[in-house]
Amino acid sequence: MHVISPEVLADAKGLSIGATAFFLFVGLLLWGFGWRWHKFWLVFAITLTAGLLGISAGRTAGVQVLVVSVLVSIAAGMLALEIAKIVAFLTGGTAAWMAAQAVMPEAHELWAVFLCGGLIGVVLYRLWTMLATAFAGVLLIGHSALLLAEVCGLLKATEFATKHTVAINAWAAVSSVIGVLIQSWTGRSVDAEVGEGGEEKGAGFAMPAWVKKAMSSLMAK
Repeated sequence: MHVISPEVLADAKGLSIGATAFFLFVGLLLWGFGWRWHKFWLVFAITLTAGLLGISAGRTAGVQVLVVSVLVSIAAGMLALEIAKIVAFLTGGTAAWMAAQAVMPEAHELWAVFLCGGLIGVVLYRLWTMLATAFAGVLLIGHSALLLAEVCGLLKATEFATKHTVAINAWAAVSSVIGVLIQSWTGRSVDAEVGEGGEEKGAGFAMPAWVKKAMSSLMAK
């Protein structure tokens, strides 16, 4: 199993240095601040995915592609925070399914593994979000770093990823765990800022106190 895919590296060779550096920067943000900005990452990912699906559906149906993609993106973005736990269930179940297939290729009843993984993702929502964003950041960092190294003439990205699969997989696992630890620290600092700034705490998504006051004043008028 290749965490850093040689096929993806081969397809991404045409990217410019600027685009590759941007993906590296985004990967670092995901790796270190995934939980701190998890609402942004969630809304962005769901909106982007919905827009791409809207483009595909619009082409298939023969309607205005841009209109369909924009409307689907807006609708998905507005509903993103409401379906956060559903996303956690689906991603947790998918990750458990893929891990079980990699370890036990001939295993049956993988639907039970999917359900267990999904339930773990929902129950341990914060931990799973940190782990998922840290791993996604590691993927972006690994692919982007190898592409930049190839541009600088240090190595051949596809050959390096193929020959050092075990070492790269171990690096990805260790880096993901380190990312979770870093995000737990940045998450604590955010909780402290929330308490000092007068925002509302809770398991849901907090609304700043000044926003609530502004809304109350507008409603009063």
